[in-house]
Amino acid sequence: MRSAFDIVIAPVVTEKCNALMQEKKYTFKVKSDAEKIEIGRAVEELFNGVKVKSVNIINCQGKTRRAGRSMKKGRRPDWKKAVVTLSEGSIEII
Repeated sequence: MRSAFDIVIAPVVTEKCNALMQEKKYTFKVKSDAEKIEIGRAVEELFNGVKVKSVNIINCQGKTRRAGRSMKKGRRPDWKKAVVTLSEGSIEII
């Protein structure tokens, strides 16, 4: 079984995510093969005193980018984002 640190990679801190924090919704970058139940348990384990109500997952496509001065196209990696709704407690993200 994987640890919570293997599942949750980092919090996503943007203006839209900061607005969602007022509604007790927190956004995290997670492993691409993580499932909803694993993510919920990992957040409860990482942040004590927090109860997860629901987890929504979004698969984000990597952007196409130019590589150097040539016209060769590269691609950023695909990643998975999870929006976790809490029923009780709060998380302090700096």
